[in-house]
Amino acid sequence: MKLIIGNRAYSSWSMRGWLAVKHSGIAFEELVVPLYNEAWEKRREGDEFAPSLGKVPILWDGDAVVWDSLAIVDYCADKVGRERYWPADDGARAMARSMAAEMHSSFANLRRELPFNVRRLIENHRLSNPVRAEIDRIMVLWAQARARWGSGGEYLFGGAWTAADMMFAPVVCRFVTYQVPVPPFAARYMEAVLAHPHVTGWIEAAQEEPWVIEEYEPQPA
Repeated sequence: MKLIIGNRAYSSWSMRGWLAVKHSGIAFEELVVPLYNEAWEKRREGDEFAPSLGKVPILWDGDAVVWDSLAIVDYCADKVGRERYWPADDGARAMARSMAAEMHSSFANLRRELPFNVRRLIENHRLSNPVRAEIDRIMVLWAQARARWGSGGEYLFGGAWTAADMMFAPVVCRFVTYQVPVPPFAARYMEAVLAHPHVTGWIEAAQEEPWVIEEYEPQPA
């Protein structure tokens, strides 16, 4: 398998796809394509990007191609077993799938106003009311999952690292970058996510990247 991703520092969707493939345990080739420079524009016009219309992440497995992070989760689950990605209990699995799908399709204000950047800590960032409302929604989702299914461990659905955690891992990183205040239960969950070896590996590798996208960097006051 070959997974094409954007910069680790800036590409939250690449992080989700990478976490999913990494969790499968299957060996894969990793290709990082720096976003938005001249080489990116040329590269995304090539055949390997054609199915995704130039977007990342994109997973190639022989003749099979998967170009969406949640679809990559499902593809990997098909190969190694859904129990590796989703809770065994029907109710917990239903909630985990719904949470992952909501993360996939919603929270546009959070994405737009808090650009993903795992190399920075930004102080005194003003949160708009729409962003605060989306953060509140995330807190409700986390609280419900932890209260109903999380008693057996540190993650949303207990001791198992699931696709729901993978989908929310970039949100955890955003909350750290912008120093978003969260309740104690959420802070403990965030600590567990940040301590996961795959998340740690992603963040550490991002620090070594040479590329800088000024649009996503803190601007002087």
